[in-house]
Amino acid sequence: MLSGKSDDLIKSDALAQHEGAVNLIFTSPPFPLNRKKRYGNETGEEYVKWLCAFGPLFKKMLAKDGSIVIEMGNSWEPGAPVMSTLALRALLEFQEKNELHLCQEFIWQNPARLPSPAQWVNVERIRVKDSFTKLWWLSPNPKPKACNTRVLQEYSPSMKGLLKKGSYNSGKRPSEHNIGEESFLKDNGGAIPSNVLTFANTQANDPYQEFCRNNDMEPHPARMPIDLAKFFIRFLTEPGDLVLDPFGGSNTTGSAAEQLERFWISIEASPAYISTSRGRFAGEIIHDYSVPYKRAVEQANA
Repeated sequence: MLSGKSDDLIKSDALAQHEGAVNLIFTSPPFPLNRKKRYGNETGEEYVKWLCAFGPLFKKMLAKDGSIVIEMGNSWEPGAPVMSTLALRALLEFQEKNELHLCQEFIWQNPARLPSPAQWVNVERIRVKDSFTKLWWLSPNPKPKACNTRVLQEYSPSMKGLLKKGSYNSGKRPSEHNIGEESFLKDNGGAIPSNVLTFANTQANDPYQEFCRNNDMEPHPARMPIDLAKFFIRFLTEPGDLVLDPFGGSNTTGSAAEQLERFWISIEASPAYISTSRGRFAGEIIHDYSVPYKRAVEQANA
């Protein structure tokens, strides 16, 4: 895990050996809030400019069929029960100004999220709780590496019953779709997931939290569930590919990549959060990927 500001490090020679070799940039940058948070974030229109400036840096790191996945949370106008469009405008400008294709939009729903914004949801009762964030899958290539067979979900009980029975009500539907007699009788090993992903973020006793408590460290306040990172790493990369997270935080991305046998690079500006990230690896990094990956790049370019 590299220590420093991601834009400075990507501009420097620190990552030069990996330019054009990153298969996935998966990251959750500081959200475009209208007020400062302790983990650091730009506010207002400065955030839009700040995020857009990363486009050229990310593109030079990507492989020809590489992807960028950015998680972006919602924000609200200060003192009013009105949502801000800042996050959406930041994503749109990042995509348009950097000539990126929007491959697909995803929603991560956290059913365990506390009711917020508290004033409008809990006190005045004039809004419902905000429990999702957006993830945009972008790429300079309209057909980046991807395979949904790597993220199949278990079939529903009704689908399992249909496969066992071997027949169903085929024919034309009111929607004008014509369902063939054998269209749904092939067992593909699981169901294709939708672009709405539901993962509860309730890991109060995971190894990372325990490590922080045992070592009297303050955990990163904005962590995602590791299964969310694993979904996109499986979907958009293969074992041996390289994953980059330029806003590493507690290094959820690096831990997920490590468990899925991908090479990884994480960048984090806060030395304190880099120290806590060791808890993702039971106190130590399992592999030093930089040396074997450098060797692989040199062999590929030979």
